[in-house]
Amino acid sequence: MEQKDQELKWRRKAIRLILKGLRPCEILKQIPHRREWLRKWRHRFEELGWQGLNNQSRTPKHSPDAYNKQARAVAMRVRRALERRQVGLIGAKAVRQEIIEQHLLAEVPSLATIKRWLYASGLTHSDPPVAINAFYPQPDWLAGIVLQACHWIARYLEGGEKVFVFHTIDVGTRALAQTISTNKTTDTVRIHLLETWQTLGLPHNLQLDKDAAFSGGERTPRRFGAIVRLCLYMWIEIIFVPPGEPKRNAMVERVNGLWARQFWDRNHFRSLAEVLRKQAVFTHWYAHQYYPPTLNGLTPAQMQRRVAKLKLSRQQMRTLPDRLPITTGRIHFVRRVDGDGTISFLGESWKVGKNLAYRYVWATVITHCRRLEIYHQRSERAAWRLIKTIDYEIEETVYRLRPEYKR
Repeated sequence: MEQKDQELKWRRKAIRLILKGLRPCEILKQIPHRREWLRKWRHRFEELGWQGLNNQSRTPKHSPDAYNKQARAVAMRVRRALERRQVGLIGAKAVRQEIIEQHLLAEVPSLATIKRWLYASGLTHSDPPVAINAFYPQPDWLAGIVLQACHWIARYLEGGEKVFVFHTIDVGTRALAQTISTNKTTDTVRIHLLETWQTLGLPHNLQLDKDAAFSGGERTPRRFGAIVRLCLYMWIEIIFVPPGEPKRNAMVERVNGLWARQFWDRNHFRSLAEVLRKQAVFTHWYAHQYYPPTLNGLTPAQMQRRVAKLKLSRQQMRTLPDRLPITTGRIHFVRRVDGDGTISFLGESWKVGKNLAYRYVWATVITHCRRLEIYHQRSERAAWRLIKTIDYEIEETVYRLRPEYKR
């Protein structure tokens, strides 16, 4: 019994260290287990929360006929009711949660049983696996670092007009900010981010892709777009993920898919005004009724209330200059090295080395030093290695960070 208790303590300690941002190699120095063990319990926690760390019996809890036809009928009826709602999840977990909340059955079927019923009814399918060909480096997040991720998704109204929906998610709390527009111009992105930072708070890092609305475009070398300048001005370090790899911004991409499946596809919109009228249905459901697996039974709204945030003030909004300068800071680009040993960003190519062809590197522009640093990490256990330092001239004055944004 003592050995089982100690094992459970190791699992819980490992998850706490993961949530603090420690790397696997650092965690395994404190816990006498292998990397495969850590990966297993991390995945179990992401799927089931803290309860998933307990030992699971291999003995079937129920026989195939343990639940009567009425229980199955209730589950199917709940599934159909969820599908008719304007917004919300419809999977086995959502069905089970609804049965519990509505007290529909005295004995609630297990998640596996409901999944089996849905599968037998042809209502579920499995997603194809994602192949990973090269190690993808992640930054060494420290405790207290706030990371947000932003992206957009587009859909067409019944009349043919295109609608763009911007989502920014706080990675730690899963809190969400949404803006709906008929365009994806830089001005729209700027408005979305400023409104986001008034509600979710200012992040330390913001993850984006190379869309021109975010980067400012690639036609002019070393052109710092309006969004890059805005982030530098507020001491936010942008991380640009590799071009053509949306999976690298997976968390916000999942939210985009969630919005599309559970809200857009279940409604019919003839005008932007209709979308805006119903917009709050999704955002309220997501904040107060959606339970992300990693939040241990909490909603994003509940988690957000537990974390202190430095929010953008109205005074700071009023004093923002129309034309932002380049400010002290860092801009990061994660890039996969081409076959000729080069990477490119902001309209320029840089020689890294053919020995790193098809591997990922981390390129950082340090504005106040006018320097480009390129790093490589061979594997999760390996240390970061500075492989190249290059002078990076900026033909503008680089201003000091304003004290109200320093943190």
